[in-house]
Amino acid sequence: MATDGMLTSDPIRWRAAWRLEKYWGDDVGPGVVPFDVIEREGNLLMHGGASAIWQAVIGNGTTTAGQQLTFFNAANAHLGVGDSTAAALATQTDLQAASNKLRKPMDATFPQHTDGTASANATITFRATFGTADANFAWQEWAIFNAVTGGRMLNRKVESLGTKTSAASWVLMITLSLA
Repeated sequence: MATDGMLTSDPIRWRAAWRLEKYWGDDVGPGVVPFDVIEREGNLLMHGGASAIWQAVIGNGTTTAGQQLTFFNAANAHLGVGDSTAAALATQTDLQAASNKLRKPMDATFPQHTDGTASANATITFRATFGTADANFAWQEWAIFNAVTGGRMLNRKVESLGTKTSAASWVLMITLSLA
């Protein structure tokens, strides 16, 4: 809204920055250097994910896993990957892969968010590790969920990230912000 040519409110944008680290074997501990790193920005906020955010703002929701309005907390949040190249649509509720898809729970201490009133406090970071036995197929899509099955999909991104095999572990980290 503008008054006398002056902007009286700031537009807020949904932003996603994400990083995929690829490691040989299951050794992803401190000091281990990945053999490949992909860093990009962008994804699509799902209508169901936006609704879950607003429900949390007004105090609705639950910590009970599998419910539509389950919180995206450490106990419930999952990162999912699949092999579908179907375009992202804001009305989708799951990954589009027919069979090659997997949701993994958060790594210890994730998701991470620091409460406060500074610009840095407008972010949340999710991270999951897909070990040598997990998601060994072409990664074409990823998303954030609030349950291992069902629940709400917060966002979805379609992009070829390579083909994961049992020789590697991949760590996916997504930082969402309102800026």
